[in-house]
Amino acid sequence: MSSAIVAIVIAAAVVLILLLMAVKIVPEYERGVIFRLGRIIGAKGPGLFVIIPFVDRMVRVSLRTITMDIPPQDVITKDNVTVRVNAVTYFNVVDPNRSVVAIEDHIKGTSQIAQTTLRSILGQVDLDELLVNRDEINQRLQRIIDEVTNPWGVKVTLVEVKDVELPEAMRRAMARQAESERDRRAKVIHAKGEFEAAETLSDAAERLERHPAALHLRILSTMAEISSDRNSTLIFPLPMEILRLVDTLRPDIEERLRAARE
Repeated sequence: MSSAIVAIVIAAAVVLILLLMAVKIVPEYERGVIFRLGRIIGAKGPGLFVIIPFVDRMVRVSLRTITMDIPPQDVITKDNVTVRVNAVTYFNVVDPNRSVVAIEDHIKGTSQIAQTTLRSILGQVDLDELLVNRDEINQRLQRIIDEVTNPWGVKVTLVEVKDVELPEAMRRAMARQAESERDRRAKVIHAKGEFEAAETLSDAAERLERHPAALHLRILSTMAEISSDRNSTLIFPLPMEILRLVDTLRPDIEERLRAARE
């Protein structure tokens, strides 16, 4: 009787172990890729499903987006400037079957292809383009990496260049260039101001020449402004018409004086 009970207990334990091995539960963000006698039969999940113990083997694959830092890479740009660049890439598995069958480790493979693509693409651009057209470079990186990883069932959604470290000598050279550019702009703005002021003064002179009365009114207005201050000296400008009249009458006056002496 005791041996029968032991056999029943052992049989129950074996059934329980087989049941635990057969029943699988995967969460919503995972899929279970099933291999039956070494042949893939597809992905199952999420939720609860049953496999055949010792015949089926399940490989869990996460479908969540993976954020992976690309280690800093020493890159020589197209204009022969050495920079140190790091980036980040976002990707996720869209085909669990291919991510298990096509590549041994899709995360490591994506990391390696991202590093090599980063060095390759940045080596084809100038430093100014790298600093200014960051969005365009990010899109090129994402497109190229995604084309390579697509046969693995991996979708690269975003690649961002995070930081560009420049040599100290290059930083000083760029600072001098920026300072020179600011000086150039300041000189150009000052020259434009002088040109506009000269044009305005020329127009004003032409109008005052056509209307002499306006010049007198301007003189009187200037005198009023001066006299408003507490000054003891009052400057009265001599009208230009008097000087022109003197120049006109000077030959006649000199002729009369010469005749009077004779």
